[in-house]
Amino acid sequence: MDKKIILHIPHSSTHIPLSDGYLVDPITLEKEILKLTDWYTDDLFYSSEEEMIVAEFSRIFCDPERFTDDSQEVMAQYGMGVLYEKSDTGEVNRIVTPELKEKVLTSYYWKHHNKFNTAVNNQLDHYGKVTIIDCHSYPSKPLKRDLDKNPNRPDFNIGTDSFHTTKELIDLSVSFFKKAGYTLGIDWPYTGSIVPLEHYKKNKNVSSIMLEINRALYLNEPTNQKSETYYQIKQITSEYIQTIKNSI
Repeated sequence: MDKKIILHIPHSSTHIPLSDGYLVDPITLEKEILKLTDWYTDDLFYSSEEEMIVAEFSRIFCDPERFTDDSQEVMAQYGMGVLYEKSDTGEVNRIVTPELKEKVLTSYYWKHHNKFNTAVNNQLDHYGKVTIIDCHSYPSKPLKRDLDKNPNRPDFNIGTDSFHTTKELIDLSVSFFKKAGYTLGIDWPYTGSIVPLEHYKKNKNVSSIMLEINRALYLNEPTNQKSETYYQIKQITSEYIQTIKNSI
C-alpha cells in the first residue's frame, strides 16, 4: 500500500438525493446551489496518486463538515447546521423533522464519514501517520451568513487546527504561495480543518490542513463558468498537494 494524502472534498456536489422537507421551488434551490457549491473542487484538487473522499450530495442537503449536534455547531443558529433549513439570506427553505434528520444522517452523513474514517485508519495502520488536506473554495465577496465580513479576501486560505495542524504544514503553505505570487490568509476568511471524530483532539499522528481557493481565481463570478485562468489554478493546486506530499 502506497502512502497517500487524504483529500477530503465535501462541497463540490450539486446533488439533492431527497426532496423531503423542502418548501421552495427547484429554481430557488438551484440559485442557492449556485451560490454555496465549491464549484469544481473535485477537479481542481484531483489526484490519481492520492486518496480522494468526495461527498456525493450537496452541502445544502447535508453538510458533512458540520457537527450533527446543533449545540456544537455555530452555524446552526442561522438555520445552517448539518441539514440546512434556511438560505444564505435567511429564508426558510426546508423543514427538518427529527425523523428526517435521522434518516439523512444515517443514509448519507455517516456513510460519508465512515468512508473518510476508513481511509484515515488504513494510512495509520500502514504508516503510523496520515495527512489530510480539506479541499474548499469560497466566493470573492462574503456571503450574508459568513462570520467574517471583510470584503478584501485573499487568493487562497489555509485553515488550521491547534491540535492537528503542524507548524511545518503552515510554514510550507506560506512559503509555497509566497513563491507562487499569491496572497494567503491563515484562518481567514475561514478557520479549521476536518479530522475524523474518532481522532479529533486525540491523535497527533493525524495531521490536517484546509486549503481554500478564492473563486474569483477560476470562475467568472457570480456564475459557475470556468474562467481563462482555471487550468492555471488547477496546476497551482496540484503543485501545492505535491509540496505537502514531499514533506510527509
